[in-house]
Amino acid sequence: MVRTVTWNTTCTAFETTRNTMTYTLRDAAEATGKSKPTILRAIQAHKISARKDIHGEWEIDPAELHRVYDPIDPADPEEASGDTDALHVEVRLLRELLAEREKRVGDQATVIEGLEEVISDLMARLDQEAADRRRAYAQLTGLLTDQSAGGKAPTIERSRWWPW
Repeated sequence: MVRTVTWNTTCTAFETTRNTMTYTLRDAAEATGKSKPTILRAIQAHKISARKDIHGEWEIDPAELHRVYDPIDPADPEEASGDTDALHVEVRLLRELLAEREKRVGDQATVIEGLEEVISDLMARLDQEAADRRRAYAQLTGLLTDQSAGGKAPTIERSRWWPW
């Protein structure tokens, strides 16, 4: 149905009243169980013909929509939930990814345990070497000091360089 509205004598605007037999983007998504972006991509790819009304909203003919996407059965809850096949595939892929990540975490935990053992072994070796070094230093110090009964080390008298 077309109405003519006259603004002034030189301009005429045509306004179409919304046909109740067309879907909006939201209605089309609900009727097919798809998302609004899916329907919009189909329109932009010219898989579904649609037009915009004067308010900029999409008007989609039901026959055109159901030529591409089957209508959902309201009695079937799985179909009413949307793109279930895609969701099942996505869930399966996410579970596989999760299993792979859990395996990686387990492998890394094993590596960490091995590294902790290496670190504790190296620390024990370092402590043992420090104790050995202290013992050797004490022995060398004992050998280099005078062990005579007097306890005083003999002093060496030095001669002067200049004779005066």
